[in-house]
Formats: sequence, structure tokens, C-alpha cells
Amino acid sequence: MAARYYNIAGSTSVTTTLFSNVEIPNAKSLLITNTHSTNAATITLFIQQKTATTTKNFKITNLLSLPSKVSFLVDEVSLLKIPQDSSLKITVGSSDTVDVLVNV
Repeated sequence: MAARYYNIAGSTSVTTTLFSNVEIPNAKSLLITNTHSTNAATITLFIQQKTATTTKNFKITNLLSLPSKVSFLVDEVSLLKIPQDSSLKITVGSSDTVDVLVNV
């Protein structure tokens, strides 16, 4: 399976679903890069689990301040094993621009 790439601009989509358990049950790594030339990006990476009656969020990072032109690598595969009926999501600040690479 090939890698997945995302260009995320906070002005157009603050929360983005990267993948679900059905699409990618076991990603190998995730690289988040702040592409802004001067400003830090605020990033929350989380697993969202939905049931018929509830939605629960499990945060991997919470309001992480990623400096400009810096990347953040998640390569602990146990963090990227998405439970059944769940998805991996990212939230960025309203003026942030980040690129995300999912290695599958």
C-alpha cells in the first residue's frame, strides 16, 4: 500500500480525518511538518472512537506547538494501531498550514 499525503490549511479545514481502522488498520509512521515560514502551528492528534451512543477522543498530542519549518515524527506503531470503529484525526489552528505523510 502506498503512502498517503495531506496538505492541511487551518483556514479551510481545522479538523481532518487522516484514516480509519477500515482504511488502514496499522500505519507504520506519521510525519507532520509545519510548512509556514515563520509561525508555529498548533496541532492536536487524536483517535476518535464512535459508538451508537457516544463519541470518545483519545489524544496523542494536545495543542502541540510545532515551530515553523519543523517536523514531528510518530513512529511508535502501537500508537498508530487504530481500534475498530475508530479513526485518526488531526486538528490544526485556524491559520496553520501543515503537511502530513502517513507511511502504510
